Amino acid sequence: MQSATMSEPSPAADGVRVSKLMTERGLASRREADGWIEAGWVQVDGQVAVLGQRARPDAVITIDPRAREQQATRVTVLLHKPIGYVSGQAEDGYQPAVSLVRSETRWRDDRSRQRFHPGQLRGLAPAGRLDIDSAGLLVLTQDGRVAKLLIGAETRVEKEYLVRVAWRGAGRPGPEVLERLRHGLVLDDRPLKPARVSWQNEDQLRFVLREGRKRQIRRMCELVGLDVLGLKRVRIGSVVLGALPPGQWRYLGEHERFV
Repeated sequence: MQSATMSEPSPAADGVRVSKLMTERGLASRREADGWIEAGWVQVDGQVAVLGQRARPDAVITIDPRAREQQATRVTVLLHKPIGYVSGQAEDGYQPAVSLVRSETRWRDDRSRQRFHPGQLRGLAPAGRLDIDSAGLLVLTQDGRVAKLLIGAETRVEKEYLVRVAWRGAGRPGPEVLERLRHGLVLDDRPLKPARVSWQNEDQLRFVLREGRKRQIRRMCELVGLDVLGLKRVRIGSVVLGALPPGQWRYLGEHERFV
């Protein structure tokens, strides 16, 4: 991509920020977009963009191939988080889940051709959370697009959980328990989005959610008289935990997509 021969455009007073347009179109995360603009790798309607520039919503945005090469080197890791690890930074003496991402803990059945190196740990952050008492599929990524897809405010990616529970009442819980879990509960003064909830067996429920409030499933169960004895996330979008052993990880496959 050649540099503009005319003077650089000044940020316009109206329109949409170029970095926001890039994010909305799925071209890059906001951080990536700002970095690419600063590096001179973005053109808007044929002219090199500048930081803070605004443009028409239908503006033609062109990305230098060097930006794509940089983006392609960012890894996404799928980890089977065991109980006792926190998703984010270390707290109260508990280790973060990312500490499990080492060459020796890579799943031997990982079919990815990528080779592990310590630089892949730089900026590797969880895209979503699993509390310390929960296990299962945790996504760690360097790619802001993946994080936005999975935890952005408008995400519609499903998360599936298997939840072992105990009923506080006598006998078995009635059908109204499932109905309340599916639709009708309120947390933090806000209604929950509809959920798909069903019995897998007499003491295990299957939850499919499109949101992820703090300790949501545990709090939902508490509201209907159920105690959670165990919780495991088994799927995020179309990516499943499968046979990945606890404490081990693999790369997101080249052709795998969450949606």
